[in-house]
Amino acid sequence: MAALTTSIGVFLSTNKKKRTAIFSELYEFNEQLLLNMKYSRKTLDKIAENFKYVPEILQGKKLLDGSDGEFISDYVSNIGKSDALSQIDYLNERKVTLSKLKDESAEEYKKYSSLYVKIFFLLGVLMAVLLA
Repeated sequence: MAALTTSIGVFLSTNKKKRTAIFSELYEFNEQLLLNMKYSRKTLDKIAENFKYVPEILQGKKLLDGSDGEFISDYVSNIGKSDALSQIDYLNERKVTLSKLKDESAEEYKKYSSLYVKIFFLLGVLMAVLLA
């Protein structure tokens, strides 16, 4: 019983883990784009191929909902829409926001993932005691 409810807690925390991974990748992707704009001229696909979620995001797949999904859509829609200097300014602006979102999501994942697992484990133990 406890194993079943614990697995539910792990399942609920996967969304937080995914959000953390996506924003970490987007931050690193943004850094790679900045370097690319300054020193080389690789295509977006070439830069994105080293990431797990970024290629899907560039293809238009919506991996997160709500304001996170809107931010990502806005971010991707503005990549490559202007000249190089304006693009560098845009990417530097997004760097601050992405850093904040990356740190916030990592903090939230640490906080809530262990909480979900512990709560559902205790719920399973409580159910086993009540059924016994």
